[in-house]
Amino acid sequence: MGDMDPHIFAVAEEAYKQMARDERNQSIIVSGESGAGKTVSAKYAMRYFATVSGSASEANVEEKVLASNPIMESIGNAKTTRNDNSSRFGKYIEIGFDKRYRIIGANMRTYLLEKSRVVFQAEEERNYHIFYQLCASAALPEFKTLRLGNANYFHYTKQGGSPVIDGIDDAKEMVHTRQACTLLGISDSYQMGVFRILAGILHLGNVGFKSRDADSCTIPSKHEPLTIFCDLMGVEYEEMSHWLCHRKLATASETYIKPISKLQAINARDALAKHIYAKLFNWIVDHVNKALHSTVKQHSFIGVLDIYGFETFEINSFEQFCINYANEKLQQQFNMHVFKLEQEEYMKEQIPWTLIDFYDNQPCINLIEAKLGILDLLDEECKMPKGSDDSWAQKLYNTHLNKCALFEKPRMSNKAFIIQHFADKVEYQCEGFLEKNKDTVYEEQIKVLKSSKFKMLSELFQDEEKALSPTSATPSGRTLLSRTAVKPAKARPGQASKEHKKTVGHQFRNSLHLLMETLNATTPHYVRCIKPNDFKFPFTFDEKRAVQQLRACGVLETIRISAAGFPSRWTYQEFFSRYRVLMKQKDVLSNRKQTCKNVLEKLILDQDKYQFGKTKIFFRAGQVAYLEKIRADKLRAACIRIQKTIRGWLMRKKYLRMRKAAITIQRYVRGYQARCYAKFLRRTRAATIIQKFQRMCVVRKRYRLMQAATVVLQSHLRGYIARNKYHRMLREHKAIIIQKHMRGWLARVRYHRSLKAIVYLQCCYRRMKAKRELKKLKIEARSVERYKKLNIGMENKIMQLQRKVDEQNKDYKSLLEKLTSLETMYNTETEKLRSDVERLRMSEEEAKNATNRVLNLQEEITKLRKELHQTQSEKKTIEERADKYKQETEQLVSELKEQNMLLKKEKEELNRCIHDQAKEMTENMEKKLIEETKQLELDLNDERLRYQNLLNEFSRLEERYDDLKDEVNLMVSIPKPGHKRTDSTHSSNESEYTFSSEITEAEDLPLRMEEPSEKKAQLDMSLFLKLQKRVTELEQEKQSLQDELDRKEELALRAKTKEEERPPIRGAELEYESLKRQELESENKKLKNELNELQKALMEKRPPEVTAPGAPAYRVLLDQLTSVSEELEVRKEEVLILRSQLVSQKEAIQPKEDKNTMTDSTILLEDVQKMKDKGEIAQAYIGLKETNRQSLQDYHTLNEDGELWLVYEGLKQANRLLESQLQSQKKSHDNELEALRGEIQSLKEENNRQQQLLAQNLQLPPEARIEASLQHEITRLTNENLFYEELYADDPMKYQSYRISLYKRMIDLMEQLEKQDKTVRKLKKQLKVFAKKIGELEVGQMENISPGQIIDEPIRPVNIPRKEKDFQGMLEYKKDDEPKLVKNLILDLKPRGVAVNLIPGLPAYILFMCVRHADYLNDDQKVRSLLTSTINGIKKVLKKRGDDFETVSFWLSNTCRFLHCLKQYSGEEGFMKHNTSRQNEHCLTNFDLAEYRQVLSDLAIQIYQQLVRVLENILQPMIVSGMLEHETIQGVSGVKPTGLRKRTSSIADEGTYTLDSIVRQLNTFHSVMCQHGMDPELIKQVVKQMFYIIGAVTLNNLLLRKDMCSWSKGMQIRYNVSQLEEWLRDKNLMNSGAKETLEPLIQAAQLLQVKKKTDEDAEAICSMCNALTTAQIVKVLNLYTPVNEFEERVSVSFIRTIQMRLRDRKDSPQLLMDAKHIFPVTFPFNPSSLALETIQIPASLGLAFISRV
Repeated sequence: MGDMDPHIFAVAEEAYKQMARDERNQSIIVSGESGAGKTVSAKYAMRYFATVSGSASEANVEEKVLASNPIMESIGNAKTTRNDNSSRFGKYIEIGFDKRYRIIGANMRTYLLEKSRVVFQAEEERNYHIFYQLCASAALPEFKTLRLGNANYFHYTKQGGSPVIDGIDDAKEMVHTRQACTLLGISDSYQMGVFRILAGILHLGNVGFKSRDADSCTIPSKHEPLTIFCDLMGVEYEEMSHWLCHRKLATASETYIKPISKLQAINARDALAKHIYAKLFNWIVDHVNKALHSTVKQHSFIGVLDIYGFETFEINSFEQFCINYANEKLQQQFNMHVFKLEQEEYMKEQIPWTLIDFYDNQPCINLIEAKLGILDLLDEECKMPKGSDDSWAQKLYNTHLNKCALFEKPRMSNKAFIIQHFADKVEYQCEGFLEKNKDTVYEEQIKVLKSSKFKMLSELFQDEEKALSPTSATPSGRTLLSRTAVKPAKARPGQASKEHKKTVGHQFRNSLHLLMETLNATTPHYVRCIKPNDFKFPFTFDEKRAVQQLRACGVLETIRISAAGFPSRWTYQEFFSRYRVLMKQKDVLSNRKQTCKNVLEKLILDQDKYQFGKTKIFFRAGQVAYLEKIRADKLRAACIRIQKTIRGWLMRKKYLRMRKAAITIQRYVRGYQARCYAKFLRRTRAATIIQKFQRMCVVRKRYRLMQAATVVLQSHLRGYIARNKYHRMLREHKAIIIQKHMRGWLARVRYHRSLKAIVYLQCCYRRMKAKRELKKLKIEARSVERYKKLNIGMENKIMQLQRKVDEQNKDYKSLLEKLTSLETMYNTETEKLRSDVERLRMSEEEAKNATNRVLNLQEEITKLRKELHQTQSEKKTIEERADKYKQETEQLVSELKEQNMLLKKEKEELNRCIHDQAKEMTENMEKKLIEETKQLELDLNDERLRYQNLLNEFSRLEERYDDLKDEVNLMVSIPKPGHKRTDSTHSSNESEYTFSSEITEAEDLPLRMEEPSEKKAQLDMSLFLKLQKRVTELEQEKQSLQDELDRKEELALRAKTKEEERPPIRGAELEYESLKRQELESENKKLKNELNELQKALMEKRPPEVTAPGAPAYRVLLDQLTSVSEELEVRKEEVLILRSQLVSQKEAIQPKEDKNTMTDSTILLEDVQKMKDKGEIAQAYIGLKETNRQSLQDYHTLNEDGELWLVYEGLKQANRLLESQLQSQKKSHDNELEALRGEIQSLKEENNRQQQLLAQNLQLPPEARIEASLQHEITRLTNENLFYEELYADDPMKYQSYRISLYKRMIDLMEQLEKQDKTVRKLKKQLKVFAKKIGELEVGQMENISPGQIIDEPIRPVNIPRKEKDFQGMLEYKKDDEPKLVKNLILDLKPRGVAVNLIPGLPAYILFMCVRHADYLNDDQKVRSLLTSTINGIKKVLKKRGDDFETVSFWLSNTCRFLHCLKQYSGEEGFMKHNTSRQNEHCLTNFDLAEYRQVLSDLAIQIYQQLVRVLENILQPMIVSGMLEHETIQGVSGVKPTGLRKRTSSIADEGTYTLDSIVRQLNTFHSVMCQHGMDPELIKQVVKQMFYIIGAVTLNNLLLRKDMCSWSKGMQIRYNVSQLEEWLRDKNLMNSGAKETLEPLIQAAQLLQVKKKTDEDAEAICSMCNALTTAQIVKVLNLYTPVNEFEERVSVSFIRTIQMRLRDRKDSPQLLMDAKHIFPVTFPFNPSSLALETIQIPASLGLAFISRV
């Protein structure tokens, strides 16, 4: 084993062999850092000795030696930060051997137990294991008296905060410890005594003290922990409590008792605990040694030293100093032994060698133990009366600092020192050195313990002098080393007193000297344990730490000497024996040394790689491996040759032997088979002839006899059975009639009673709910605050809905995958069922054939029975044959029964499959939700586009209004007082509503003509918005009526397909609907009258006082608003009435369920399914006989009672019933699937309706939401009508009446729709006129008011809710400086300078910081004024410089940034996710600016649309020339199509533009937007719009120019498009959707290039051109012109083929694309990471009047 890789067993084996060979004692020194595995290595070495040597007696000494490990680990090991099982003491175990080298005993010495761990543990560390093992076993019955608990309860076990070690069960470890104690002879009573003392130590740690003053303390009376301690230790409570709080001072003349402070008492308690544990530790060690002591004389021993490794922690104290001192001594011993032996061997073998110096740590040892060393100074300071740690530290500095290179002083501390050890520098804290060196405990406390009634505790303190002496002789003649002695407060006289005065450091130094003497007297073997990492991680190796440990323990020095020398060596005889295979016979000489020299000279040419000594050959590193390789190659080649030859010879011999045996066997077998076959043929022919005649006679006789008997029996039996069955059926029929009438009467009674009760309860409950709802709606309608609350959280709801849509998309994808898999499974199951049906049919045919065969056999049996009476011998033979046939028939019956059972099982499996398929088909219907979700997204985009178009129209009208106002100002030379600020709430509130996009230019024209040319002014926004809301409500009502009309038309078309007549619907509903229509007409008339009154009141020319608040005109407006609110309440009541009518209508038309009667086959099927055993199946013929009555000859000739045939017929009928059951279940399954599909469809429609309603409500004001709910109810009623149509599909009469009512309602709705449409148009016209008039009146009123009054009188503002939050960091300005701020920051700002020199979005940040300051001041007037001025200023800038792309892009970027800032710092959780804590502090605290965010969003939409118009104006001249006319690929379009004129004007005007010009312009646009800091998502939308313009203009020109429709031009277009796509890739904009906008142009180019002749070409064109309309495809084909003679025009027939194929395509008939179309824009939230407090205002902006706050 010693030749193998390093192993602990190899070291142990070497020590054992040397002990036996050299007759010399051995030592194994295990060293390494804490946690490196020293304890485990020592245990394995001891295990090796116990296994290899055995014991000399039958006492199993080796088991006792091994059993000492668990005991010592439990009381001496603990968890540290570096090791979960760290040894906190050193031990040297001497294993004794006799002359036959068998174990006879052992002895253990211990060193420096870490007593401080008993009372203190660092973070993530534990006390000694035995304490936690006790706590884990506290529930055991024998431990109840110890009164233990959880480890976290005791002070001494919970300080480290880590009471549990991963993977270690303390309770199981306690069992192992007790077993080891029993094995070592420690009785149960002593074990319980040990546990009792340990439990007492734990309870002592929980003893608490109360301070009476600064110098005294006391223990509470009947203190529970101290009481338990005294009970366990057997001492008096009062005495112990007294001496824990006092101490005795003895002088020459008298003795004093002095109280001690709380801190001193705690220290004395901890010292007592440590002293008790040290005594207990020594006692256990003594008992272990007694158990391991042997009476046989010891011949030799092997010592195993397991001592603490080198330690360095954050705080190193006296224990670490002693440990590292011991490691210095051991390292010195290792250096002297290893290095000296290595070099002495070279000298002994007379190898040329130069001695190498190695590191000597003697100076460090001298620093510690020499005269005036650290230990001497420590002992001297302990003897001083007032010695302290500080004075000792100063002595160290004075003695060794700057005198010894290994001693240093820390820079920042005067109470610590540093020693340069062999492994590393260690900093020691001087605090506690003197106390630990003295190891003082009060003598009075020891006396109290000595007087204990607990016998074992008294034994611990009996021989203190002997226990305290580290040099006392042991019985074995060796010195027992122990550091656990305690120095009492008062010394003993005589020699014992002198021994007692020795300090811990002095004792430890003497122990180390004795250990060194023992080690030097033995042959040492070293085990160096290397720790792979410092974190206790498995499978983790830290190379730097490993090298550091190897260098520290001297291994690298040893390797260096070995590498410089000859690490490998062989004796001459060993070398010859090993490498004999490399020598030839002639090389072998009688002189082994000379033989080895000759061989080495041939194998290794470099003679420096080896040296010849006197008895050994020495090799350099790597040479032995080279020799081993040569030897292995030689042996491998020889082995292969031997194997080849032997295997060939063996296989040849085997083959010849097998071939000979096979030939012999074949010869004999073939002869025997031929003879047997001939004999078989002869016998078969003879037997056949005999059987033929014999069987014929026997069967004929038996058949005739059986036929006569069977006919008689059947006639009597069938008559009896028929009579019984008739009587039974008669009774059952009469009973069923009675039950039917009785059950029907009872069911009707119960139904009428329940119906009456339910109707009464519904009426009461609905009346109560209606009253409550009416009251609630009236209160809410009058509440203004409700309208404010409804707008809160709408944006969050939209975001939640968007997330829901995304989640549904994911669910739909997963459901689609499941659907595909389920379809495949369904197909496989269908195929399987078909195969099973075919198999059943085949089995039925086989059964029929078997029946025919049985009948033939029966006839033969009858004939044979007649001949049976002739002779007795024939009779016996016939009876035997009859028995045989009977068995066969019984076997046939059993087989049929088994088949029936199999069929039942298959039927159950089919039922389960059908049930699973039903579930799968239900899930399949969910895939349609994906398409509906896509449709919802399209509807959302259409709605957004519609809203933005209306916003664009509004901005256009607003600009026109401003232009007219400017014209009026120019016409009027005298300026009027007052400001012309436009209230921002105008666009804010108007942007919340969705106007109808169906207003045509013809309708707008009269409105423009009606605009007066007089001077315009601002109007009362609150009144204007209320009127605007009313118009919006009417528009929505019109739209809903239009939708309902469309749906009714579809219903009418479907109703025409049915020809059955249906009874008329109830007259009550028609009357109610006509009444409802009349009410709506009267309401419209009322609205017209009110608007006429309003018009008259405003059109009258009266002085300004008339239109002031409180005037008649103003009161008329207020009356109108009041009437509107009252109408809303009326609408609510009408909704409730509609709901009640709908419920009653549902109840009236509920279809009656048809009762299905059970057929005889169903009853019989249920009976067959209930048959579970053979008896029931055998009795089935009673019920099946009548239904399957056939000719008597089918079964009356069977066996005597006909049972077999009846059973067979029953099974056959069961098979048919099973098939019918499958069909019925399949039909019911299909019906269930249809019902589930209908339910899913209704749920999807309901979901869509809810989403549409929510989307509409989000865009409506609070006042209009009630009207929207009414529209929703109308839509719901329409859907329910569709349900009724499906419900009445089976009843033609009801459906006819329902269709008539639909026609009537459609006519009424059409009339109502026309009236509403007219009313809406008139109200819009009147609204604009009223708005202008009100503005004029306000201007006239403002002329009579002074400027001071204007400031004092509050304008009707948007009600901004207040918040309460902290904030910091703003920009402050004065109210008078607001126009200057707007002028410098908005009106006069040059975008180019800002974009180049300043951060993007700086104006937006500055404006927001000003808003924050106004919010901080809680000045709502200032917030409103600043936001209004900002919005108006941006509009003025865009109106003035709206054609400049940089200006529009700059303000679009800043407007979006301003909008994002308002969201980011709004305080809403949805916008604060990406904020830092500092940014969250900057949130607005007083105002909620949600309405102004909507205003800014509308403004951003207007700026975006203006930006698109600017882009279009710039790109428009370039597109045709660059994309179509310019030849990017030279030579492709050189030939013009024949017959065309050259368009010189176009080329001459636009020939300067190329594709590069378009790309450069795109680069310019993109760079400008990036410089302005525009959001990336917004840039993508702009790019998408640009590419749409390019594609639309190019395609339109292509469709209008015949000269461009050629093959070469198609190639040119495709190349140009590829260049644009390349530009998108360069800018990382491929995912912007811009490429998809070019798809029509790409397909048009492909259409020009593809082949256009055959039907296959037509099919390819139809599938390829899916983005082009039919008109566009036909136009391109008609315009296609060949450019050379190799091409042909497109034939008319081919174009007609294309038209025929595309006739079913539903697309727009429009030929040209809408180049003016603008995609709806969105502004995704993009928070800024820029901190507001870091923004600096440059002086170039001229904002010196603004100050940072």
